[in-house]
Amino acid sequence: MKTQYTEEQRYILTKKKVEKISKFYKHLVVYVVVNTFLSAIFIVGDINEGDTFTEAFFNYHNYKIWFFWGIGVVFQALNVFGLNIFFNKDWEQKKINEYLKK
Repeated sequence: MKTQYTEEQRYILTKKKVEKISKFYKHLVVYVVVNTFLSAIFIVGDINEGDTFTEAFFNYHNYKIWFFWGIGVVFQALNVFGLNIFFNKDWEQKKINEYLKK
């Protein structure tokens, strides 16, 4: 069932959607800048403790924050862009047909 919206309601919904997208991109920029800075600090710290640049650069402990914060960024992207990977419209239609056959 399709809901009918007035022009003003569509404008408000669209404005909220654009604000969510804007917040996501700001979060993404902060994620990249802060994690780059922190990784550089961790690498320099490892070098000061006696590691070579290569050892420090490829030490996965220096990049754990990218992974864990990245999980949050992925969930925010899924929320903002509505990427319903598992429960998309095709899945819903298949389930409806499956239950109708029973």
